[in-house]
Amino acid sequence: MDVYAALLLLPALLALFSVSVDVAAGQSSPSSPASFRTVYAFGDSFTDTGNTHSTTGPFSFGYVSHPPYGTTFFHRSTNRYSDGRLVVDFLAADALRLPSFLPPYLSTLSSSSAAANASSNSVNFAVAGATAIEHEWFVKNNLSFDVTPHSIMTELGWFDAHLKTRRSKEDIGEALFWVGEIGANDYAYSLIMGADKIPRKVIRTMAIDRVTTFLEGLLKRGAKYIAVQGLLLTGCLTMAMALARPDDRDNLGCVASVNAVNLAHNRLLQASLRQLRQKHPDAVIAFADYHAAHLAVVKSPATYGFAERFKACCGAGGGNYNFKILSTCGSPEVGTACAQPARYVNWDGVHMTEAMYKVVAGMFFQDGSGKYFRPAFSSLLARKAHGN
Repeated sequence: MDVYAALLLLPALLALFSVSVDVAAGQSSPSSPASFRTVYAFGDSFTDTGNTHSTTGPFSFGYVSHPPYGTTFFHRSTNRYSDGRLVVDFLAADALRLPSFLPPYLSTLSSSSAAANASSNSVNFAVAGATAIEHEWFVKNNLSFDVTPHSIMTELGWFDAHLKTRRSKEDIGEALFWVGEIGANDYAYSLIMGADKIPRKVIRTMAIDRVTTFLEGLLKRGAKYIAVQGLLLTGCLTMAMALARPDDRDNLGCVASVNAVNLAHNRLLQASLRQLRQKHPDAVIAFADYHAAHLAVVKSPATYGFAERFKACCGAGGGNYNFKILSTCGSPEVGTACAQPARYVNWDGVHMTEAMYKVVAGMFFQDGSGKYFRPAFSSLLARKAHGN
């Protein structure tokens, strides 16, 4: 099995049956009137805060609803693919000081959750396993699998449905649209089911085209402030390291073939964003460079407080990677995690620890150099404050 496909399919299989909840962010001070009071998030499992609770999803690796997921911050699982908070949580709680984390869209459909979240329009539409290319295309080309049948356009449809029901009619142009990474699962579908049937270049071109169409859809609906996150170094994740051929390595010690795919994807994505900025000069379209942030940590983990850059905190087998594909975090065989998650970059073999997400969030929202967030997040806030 292609290691890239094996790496990326796991998040798509991590569907579960637990109940999602809206959790207070722990910030008592509301955001400034000049800042963003509403955030809409989209993406896959790296941004999903609970939309994978649906019983229609696969459950072969449905352990994220079990301990030790969520133990660091929430002290229980909240359907997040980590031991605690994600980047989008730090965006809401720390960077914008919103009164609560973004509730997962599917949980807001219940009457009790709707009442609890009535004071906020912010919603997270991201769902684990989501693709950029529509699911029907994979079915048509015999590349489908028993995974989440949702794409980024599904999430756009959810957004439209939400707009029809929200109580407050705040201008969409006043909200921040956070587009988490999307596209990783597209490569997984094509490689697992089709091997070399569909060239990666074709998948890349189609994925970026769909993301561009999605962004155009947001802009057409009135979005003025958009942040788009690129793909991280999935070749440096535990699962890739554990399954790859020993000779498939780059100068970081990570899986060269996997990182090459991500790099090409991010370059084409940034080219598309440049074109969108030219076409929509009144909008602020920022790029959150997950690749650069992850690279900085992999190159110098101790600088950011990490002792383990590849080994999974929650896994089985010990050794260099502590990862077994059939004994993943939260399974009956793996009910506990490492004693110090904050010393680990990787949480479960695929996703990051809260500590790593916090470091990445700091790079995105506090670093003003433009190295990790372009234009700088402070510049985006300034544009919002001045209404342009």
